[in-house]
Order: sequence, then C-alpha cells, then structure tokens
Amino acid sequence: MTLLQSVILSIIEGLTEFLPVSSTGHMILADSLLKVQDAEFAKTFEIVIQLGAILAVFALYIKRFFVSLDIYIKLGVAFLPTGIIGFLAYKTIKHYLFNPYVVSGSLVAGGILLLVLDRWSGRKRSVYVNTENMSISGAFKIGLIQCLSMIPGVSRSAATILGGVSQGFDRKQAAEFSFLLAIPTMFAASGYELFKSHSSIHHDNLTILLVGAAIAFLVAIFAVKGFIAFLSKYGFKHFGYYRIGLGILFLVYALSTGLKF
Repeated sequence: MTLLQSVILSIIEGLTEFLPVSSTGHMILADSLLKVQDAEFAKTFEIVIQLGAILAVFALYIKRFFVSLDIYIKLGVAFLPTGIIGFLAYKTIKHYLFNPYVVSGSLVAGGILLLVLDRWSGRKRSVYVNTENMSISGAFKIGLIQCLSMIPGVSRSAATILGGVSQGFDRKQAAEFSFLLAIPTMFAASGYELFKSHSSIHHDNLTILLVGAAIAFLVAIFAVKGFIAFLSKYGFKHFGYYRIGLGILFLVYALSTGLKF
C-alpha cells in the first residue's frame, strides 16, 4: 500500500464511518478502484484507521462520560445484542453475506428507508430531555436494530439512528446516541479483528498505520460535527438519495468487473 492510497482510504473512512451511508461499501469500492495490493495488510490498515475514527467520537463527547453512570448502563445494554449475535454469527455472516449483490441491495434498501425516516422524523419531538434519560428497554431495542448493520451495506449509523428515532429520540439525539454507541461496538469489533491480524504489522509499515489513523481521526471530527449541523437543517433525504445512487453504481461496477471480496 502506498502513502497516497493510505491517505485516500483514511479520508474515506473518516468521512463515512459515522454517516448513514455505509463505510463498508465505500471501503470495498475504494480498495477495488485504487487496486490496493497486500490484502492482509490492507485489512489491518482499515481496522486501525477505524479505531482512529472511533477516538474522534470519544474526544468530541468525552464530557458525556463524566455526567453520570446512566450513559454506561444504556450503552452497555444497547451493545449487548450486537455483541452476542456478532460473536455467534460472525463467520456465517462473513461467508454468506459479504458479496457485491448484498452490499448494493443493502445500500438501495437503506436509502429508501432513510427517505421514509426523513418524512417520519421531520416534526418529531423527543420524549427525553437527553439521551441518558431513555429507558433500559429502549436502549435494548436500539441494540437489536443495530444488529441489522451486520449485513454489509446497511450502515451501523443508519440502523442505530433508525432505532433511536423509533424509541423516542429526535434526529439530533438519535445521531448522538449512534455516535456514542459506536465506541463500545466498534472497539469490540475492531479489537477482535486487530487481534487476529496483528501479525501483519511491522516496523516498516507502522508509519502508514499511524498517519492513516491520525487522518481518519481528524476527518471524522469534522464529519461528525458537520453531520449534526446538516441533519438539523436538511434531514436524512439527501443521504437516502446518495445511498440509492451509490448502490446502483456499486452493482453496475461489480457486474462489469466481476468484483469479489
């Protein structure tokens, strides 16, 4: 992997990880278009830059973790379904669902769902003063809906935002809870993957990993802040249109190139 490839991938990761557009779909497409070599290291690189993006959310919302223990309880309950189902079904999901047709179909279906969500949530007011006030059962239900994001192309952010709105949050609160829930969910998933592929990290590629993580961290900070501002003003519909267009493009590209992963 060249330094230029690592910079481009890091920017894409930072931009898409917390937006409801599927970072997985973007990274698969970017890997193919950039013709990234050394698949084993590329996988490790993507895990490391994902951790960089996660740290951005932690840095932005660190004060929320010192308000009360409620946030830890709610996030723990919301993470539980994904943790259990992910542990039990990961290999099956990886084997049967990681293909271009599932990704493109998920992008389009998720885009349509965001258009529906945009209309549904337009004038919706939150039933909670803040995210910490939600019920334990509500947190668990959001966690169940987050499990849909194990299907490649669905988007963890889109699934948890949908879950948050369905449990009484307004758009902004749903997005913020999605960001917070990303911390335990993605640390667990990325940590597990990094443990399995740590052997591909060597002294000669350490610089690329560190630079990539730093870029993903910085870009993710701007992406999260920008997303909240954009969401408050424009809603979800533009993300829905984008997903539908990307899903169709992804399918056409996969069929024309014989893309496999």
